[in-house]
Amino acid sequence: MRKLWLLALSLGLGATGAAQAQTKEVTFGYQDMVVPFRVAQAAGAVEKATGTKITWKQFGGGGDVIRAFASGDLPIGEVGSSPAATAAAQGLDVQVIWILDDINNAEQLVARNGSGIGALADLKGKKVATPFVSTAHYQLLFALKKAGVSPGDVQTVNLRPAEIAAAWERGDIDATFIWDPVLSKVKANGKVVLSAADVAKQGAPTFDAIIVDRVWAEKNKAFVTALVKEIAKANEAYKAGKDKYTKESEEVKAIAKTVGGSPETVPATLADYAFPTPAEQASDAWLGGGKESGVAKALANTAVFLKEQGRITDIPADFGKFVNPEFAAAAAK
Repeated sequence: MRKLWLLALSLGLGATGAAQAQTKEVTFGYQDMVVPFRVAQAAGAVEKATGTKITWKQFGGGGDVIRAFASGDLPIGEVGSSPAATAAAQGLDVQVIWILDDINNAEQLVARNGSGIGALADLKGKKVATPFVSTAHYQLLFALKKAGVSPGDVQTVNLRPAEIAAAWERGDIDATFIWDPVLSKVKANGKVVLSAADVAKQGAPTFDAIIVDRVWAEKNKAFVTALVKEIAKANEAYKAGKDKYTKESEEVKAIAKTVGGSPETVPATLADYAFPTPAEQASDAWLGGGKESGVAKALANTAVFLKEQGRITDIPADFGKFVNPEFAAAAAK
């Protein structure tokens, strides 16, 4: 999970016109996830495929993205599964239309060397930073509960990735549950205590997704379909030629530049993620199946936990309406 949780559509009509007509200008909210899509993003592949002017706006976490949706400033953007569940619980008319990545091992809880932290129980009284309402935050709380550690016994601090990097450098925090490019930096003088894959095995899987304003996406199907096709192409290019993605390659340099990371860490980070194909995404395992889809169930389970922790107040009865497989299905053809 990830990431802080909570881009803006420009139609020349203002934010209130976000769902009025097919657009040729759009702002896409992205985060610092290290994924193959960044290669297509840097190359302007979506613009070439759609003839659309795209403003790529980077956000510090999923919480910020969700707030942009709530304010009517954003029709499409990237969030983790935890922020997506929060958006649904807040009553936003949004849908998950693509799985950017299965987080797998790409988020980890790292303790500073010399902090005395070797297990979750050792976090009591320690200062742990993570972006609130992110997948990492959700998994941290879930893991603490599973380990019998009260969240109240841990000094959990809400920081964005860049702020975590700075706090770690100053020695202000004892541990962090975070993703790259910050993850690689803290691991240089820290110890991995837990990974997202470990928590997934305990019953809390996480993923990063693309969400859309439902009405806007309905009026801009051609653009959204072309977008996910370009993402799928980037994923397949990576999977078919992983050996080419070295720190010296242009692809890796493009990814690093787009997210603000280092080319040296990109190959290993990419290997930590999993990237479902369009056909897999359209199946019941991910986006297909309505209320019984894998994504809808994951969002529902996440929402239950978030409510237990006092992060949300209401849980939608049917998360199926917040999941739409049609664009993945179109990309699979």
